[in-house]
Amino acid sequence: MSTIWPQNLGETKGPKYKKLADTIRSAVDDGNLLVGTKLPPVRELSYQLGITPGTVARAYSILTEEGLLQAEVGRGTFVAAKQKPVLDDVWARQLHVHELKNPDHISLFSPRIPDVGQVAAIRKALIQVSEGPELSFLSYPTRSAYQPVREAVVEWLSELPLGSLNEKDVVLTHGGQSGLMVVMQAILQGPQPTVLVEDLSYAGFRRAAELLRARVVGVEMDKHGVVPASLEKAVRQSGAVAFCTSPEVHNPTGLYTPLERRQEIVRVARRHGIQIIEDDCYRMGDPRAPSYRSLAPELGWHVSSISKTLTPSLRVGFALSPQGRGADLRRAAEHGYFGLAQPLAALTCILLRDPKTKVLAREVQAEMARYVRSAVNTLGGFDLTWDDQVPFLWLRLPAGWRSAAFTRAAEAQGVQIRSADEFALRDGRAPNAVRIAVNCHVSLAVFEAAMQRLRALLDNPPEQISV
Repeated sequence: MSTIWPQNLGETKGPKYKKLADTIRSAVDDGNLLVGTKLPPVRELSYQLGITPGTVARAYSILTEEGLLQAEVGRGTFVAAKQKPVLDDVWARQLHVHELKNPDHISLFSPRIPDVGQVAAIRKALIQVSEGPELSFLSYPTRSAYQPVREAVVEWLSELPLGSLNEKDVVLTHGGQSGLMVVMQAILQGPQPTVLVEDLSYAGFRRAAELLRARVVGVEMDKHGVVPASLEKAVRQSGAVAFCTSPEVHNPTGLYTPLERRQEIVRVARRHGIQIIEDDCYRMGDPRAPSYRSLAPELGWHVSSISKTLTPSLRVGFALSPQGRGADLRRAAEHGYFGLAQPLAALTCILLRDPKTKVLAREVQAEMARYVRSAVNTLGGFDLTWDDQVPFLWLRLPAGWRSAAFTRAAEAQGVQIRSADEFALRDGRAPNAVRIAVNCHVSLAVFEAAMQRLRALLDNPPEQISV
């Protein structure tokens, strides 16, 4: 295997982790690295190539995210087999097969919401859908037929400070990420438009933009979000057409952008005609300030979903256009996927119009808050950003730990969390921190035990700083 590694990598110019990742990809494509082959440990390969362990770890992380490699706790990193369909008669149990095989394992990668009655409500609504008119199961989605669904969305969102909202401003999407894609398709023009994001931000912004051949540029941020002066400088230098942000619940830090800062950002956007795409999918409680769609009705696009309040399994989201841009948004959706499947649209309408559904959403919120407070009881002595209306916590690591090493150590203890590196741009710098999501699919006792395992690691950093 030693012959596949690039020579003198430590002396090359440009990002070394990219060169290493490209080398591994080529070796897999050429058959020099076969499925199941174990790659050298991070420290061993870094010594062999004359580069830092962090460079090797970053290359491995990128390829693991792509599905080319897989990391197995206690065994190492291997060339992954090609993905095979897992949908069969026991598909539901396959969703969390790793946890089923390893009872002590808990995933805190993404929030998992509790069942407080919404499963029964969905089952009841599905029966209603199944008893609908026969022709509704034999027809394409149409704009006019789905008007009641869009009106239900407007009613569902009526308590939020979104400005004037009409059903013609609403497009139904396959979850929040689909909503971001549709909005970008409605906005982006030219051979390679530029999209701005905060230096540390939701990776879905970057992925959506890159799929549309857009260039992504990071902008300096502080404790209130993007720095307006830096945003203006980035717009001038890049000619960007859109800025993506999550002002209510910044992902991954959980921070919040106050009204005064939002107003400064709106002034920058208006000076340059830049569109603002607001992702509101992680907010569970009441909003703390008007949305950008309300503050800048001509520039503000809004994306939300029911994934964090009711269920992520239905993949239902909502994209809202600014004033006068509804036709652009509808065109992007209709040309992309025609619309939601009729049974799913009918199910969404039933759920959103049922007064009990908002009660269920509040109960989901209350139960998630209980888990957040439990985590704070254990980890609150460390540098922690949290809010019991936010389904994750942001932990800045103490001296002696680096985020990559801490996430590996946590996984060895059966706890999966996300490193700050996953939220930074490819060439950006990430803080020494991790994101811990709430998992209400396990009992509070199991969740608390996981927090205790993390606490034990934090209290006992390695003697040498590792990366």
